[in-house]
Amino acid sequence: MFDSRNGRRWGVVALVVFLMLGLVVAGAAAYDHSHASRLAHGIRIDGVDVGGLSASEAARRIQTRALQIRSRSLYVHARGKTFAIPAGSVKVTAEVDDAITKALADSRRGWFGSRVVRDIGGGHVSESIALRTRYTPGVIPRFVKRIARATNKPAVDASVKPAASGLDKVSGHDGIAVQTGTLRQMIASALLHPTHAASIKAPLRGVKPKITKQQLAKKYPAYIIIDRKAHQLRFYEHLKPWHTWPIAVGRAGLETPSGLYDVQWKETNPSWHVPNSAWAGSLAGQTIPPGPDDPIKSRWMAFNGGAGIHGIDPSEYGSIGQDASHGCVRMRIPDVISLYSRTPVGTPVFVA
Repeated sequence: MFDSRNGRRWGVVALVVFLMLGLVVAGAAAYDHSHASRLAHGIRIDGVDVGGLSASEAARRIQTRALQIRSRSLYVHARGKTFAIPAGSVKVTAEVDDAITKALADSRRGWFGSRVVRDIGGGHVSESIALRTRYTPGVIPRFVKRIARATNKPAVDASVKPAASGLDKVSGHDGIAVQTGTLRQMIASALLHPTHAASIKAPLRGVKPKITKQQLAKKYPAYIIIDRKAHQLRFYEHLKPWHTWPIAVGRAGLETPSGLYDVQWKETNPSWHVPNSAWAGSLAGQTIPPGPDDPIKSRWMAFNGGAGIHGIDPSEYGSIGQDASHGCVRMRIPDVISLYSRTPVGTPVFVA
């Protein structure tokens, strides 16, 4: 037989239990809600422990412990010189809000009851969140460029040193250059990662000459030396003596100009373009076509604008070996034809 009193008793117990469970759930929900803006214990952002902090507290801690430490001076060392990047000259910023938003989301993951048990029981979330950082663009490339300008040592090509007596080969030298791309990366890493050293040794590379001593002969298939004192023209083929011819050079007051030149242009049976000079008299500025009145015979090789190497009439061969011309280099016709055939435009002409 059913006992109505026992039924009522169990009903009261069930109601009390239900109410107590409701209170526990409501209390847990209220507790969880009160911690909705607080990060779970165990969460780290950029290595900084932000567990148990509110979003604003976490932001301040990150600014202090993660960003301020990046505002430091850096030093680059290159070939005995030190270049400083003062603290603050390259502003480092970070996406702090995005990191905290992710941290909050990770803190609220799962059922709220499990979160309450975790928090009350001293549990934690094992989570490490990266902090995306960046720096002011353009500053590092300009700084690296300044270092390169002060550090780079250009390679020196091998060269030829002419003199009246002949040609000397001068060895080239290696150069040094900053590896700018690698250095930019090293500076950026030191800025963004405070665990990296603040002292940086600039990476350097050797720079080879474009022309070595062994390549000089190929570079100079022809070379002319005009020795005014000895009245000789020496011709070199791939820097080796090939032939020497007697010549006439400019007289006193109209000397053949000394210095290093090159053959600018060449002509066969050229006209004479008379310079506008006092010594030319009534012929000044005129053009004398090839023929008996033209003193420039057979060939012409210009090396200094108005000056050049040319043949002369056989009746003038007596001037060879003398200071006799108006500044040009005179040669016998067979000699100038031989020289002409071996002398390309651009051939160096050194007048000693």
